[in-house]
Amino acid sequence: MRYRLTFVVGLAVGYVLGTRAGRERYEQLMKSARQIAQNPAVRNTAESAAQQGRQFAGKAYHVVSDKVGDRVPDRFRHNGQDDDWGTSNT
Repeated sequence: MRYRLTFVVGLAVGYVLGTRAGRERYEQLMKSARQIAQNPAVRNTAESAAQQGRQFAGKAYHVVSDKVGDRVPDRFRHNGQDDDWGTSNT
């Protein structure tokens, strides 16, 4: 119960401080976030992390599918074709 109360108090304080900051501060934060997101170094790092995640997921898929074998319904089996999940057009 103590943790819930702490969470609710923190939420209330954040809300009050956020509303006092107003629209101007919100716009300022959004501008900073856009600049960070458009930074080439950040984009490259994010793409690299996404690629590593896709590779890890592929390896995990094969490990799991080798262990469960025929117990997986056909609709969930990988048909050998690569999918385009997580790819970017950048």
